[in-house]
Amino acid sequence: MIDFKINQIFIYIIISSIIGLLYALFQSRWILNQDQGSQEIKSIGASIQKGAMTFLKVEYRILTLFVLVVAIILGYLGLNNTNSSSLIAFSFVIGAFTSGLSGYIGMWIATHSNSRTSNAAIKNLSSALNIAFIGGSVMGLSVVALAVMGLSLLFIFYENIFSNDYTKILQILSGFSLGASSIALFARVGGGIYTKAADIGADLVGKIEENIPEDHPLNPATIADNVGDNVGDVAGMGADLFESFIGSIIASMVLGATILYMGVFEINFVLLPLIIAASGIVASIIGAYIVSYMSKSVKLNPPMPMSCFCFGCFFFINCFILSRDGC
Repeated sequence: MIDFKINQIFIYIIISSIIGLLYALFQSRWILNQDQGSQEIKSIGASIQKGAMTFLKVEYRILTLFVLVVAIILGYLGLNNTNSSSLIAFSFVIGAFTSGLSGYIGMWIATHSNSRTSNAAIKNLSSALNIAFIGGSVMGLSVVALAVMGLSLLFIFYENIFSNDYTKILQILSGFSLGASSIALFARVGGGIYTKAADIGADLVGKIEENIPEDHPLNPATIADNVGDNVGDVAGMGADLFESFIGSIIASMVLGATILYMGVFEINFVLLPLIIAASGIVASIIGAYIVSYMSKSVKLNPPMPMSCFCFGCFFFINCFILSRDGC
């Protein structure tokens, strides 16, 4: 069972994750309330959104079958492995689901932010920066919040099943990273290749056969190009970042499990990567609000460096206090 002190650590981690998700929800509602502009901007934005979401739904439908087949294989292999468990299949499915969800959230908010950013840029660049940055922060915070919450809840669940067998727990948690990697592979590579092929095909037809300029709204390649950018560079990037983030945390947790304090195993070294990641969520939200506040200025350069500086200071101080207290 998890003792009181460890329980406090997990409460901090999960609350930080919930704050990150609430931030994403609040800022998504704010973006939806922004003006989309003229009917032409709305029409083009709707076409891009429809194409991107349609492709993503079809891709995820196929990936669901892949995930189920691989989960069955992993469950069977884990059943006959004394150092693992059939629950690795459960970790794999949860990792794939949360990775796909992070990509879906990124795609959804990006396709809603695009037209609103374009309309804001007509008025002034500061407003456009604010909308674009907030749209990106929604995906970023969703990725890290889902990752940290998923890992934390799975760790608590497995700790209650396997007690203090942290070697087996970390082995099973690796399935979470594998599931995220599987979705990232198809979303990043598969989606990008397919939509780029559509972009090139439509571009050739539009320019050569119909003499329509490359970036003209009537050229279907314009829509296909933006659909490809959203699928490969937004949904794919979201799943890719999720996978990389998860992989680095689990690798750090495995290294933490090898550290002996006074010759004794110390669980806090295993949980330290999760604590640092949770602190990063809070620091990122502070940094995002600094950019939003400073983007109201006429100059666009100061917000980003100032945000990075404030984020770094808060993150360092917070991690120092927590790590010193916990470890």
